[in-house]
Amino acid sequence: MVGVIRVLLVDDDPLVRSALSLMLGGQSDIEVVGEAPNGEAGLALVSQTEPDVVLMDIRMPVMDGLEATRVLHSRPSPPAVVVLTTFDADDHVLRAVASGADGFLLKDTPPGDIVGAIRTVAAGDAMLSPSATRSLVSRLRSTTPDDRTTSAADRLTVLTERELEVAVCVGRGLSNSEIASELYLSIPTVKSHVSRLLTKLGSTNRVQVAMVVHDAGLV
Repeated sequence: MVGVIRVLLVDDDPLVRSALSLMLGGQSDIEVVGEAPNGEAGLALVSQTEPDVVLMDIRMPVMDGLEATRVLHSRPSPPAVVVLTTFDADDHVLRAVASGADGFLLKDTPPGDIVGAIRTVAAGDAMLSPSATRSLVSRLRSTTPDDRTTSAADRLTVLTERELEVAVCVGRGLSNSEIASELYLSIPTVKSHVSRLLTKLGSTNRVQVAMVVHDAGLV
């Protein structure tokens, strides 16, 4: 993404919002365009401020972050969402991914990594904390029965050979630039392939594509 990244903060703790706003305010390429105390207010502010990235807490009153993320990703051209939480449970990771989150980070993640995650998802890549990634992959490997593997493999049959190669790279957690380097493609071409993957697989983000690839046993 070129230019300043517009970020919306959605968290019921005013101290957390203040700390995040202060931290992000020192970045020349990031602008905090609003703050909301719950998911419902956050959805309203998304319409008003048109952010590129939303930092979304999970546990909030009125509407939690997972439901807000799900509603947000049902809208046309939604912003990227990074779920930021104090909880590192497997079910939270899976539910966040299923809701359409593009990233999952713990609140004790170092500030530099949070900033990096914002830049990553703004560029169209997915971002999971190392612990969240381990939880996700572990859950997939331990709960994938034969019928689920078969179903995932069937879903991948709609892809072209090149799209399948890109999908496997996404499943390995590679960024667009890394995929471009490995497959000798331009970054715009990789982005086009990823866009078609999302459409053909009925996925809202790269992490969901990765889950299908993992279920199919290709990674």
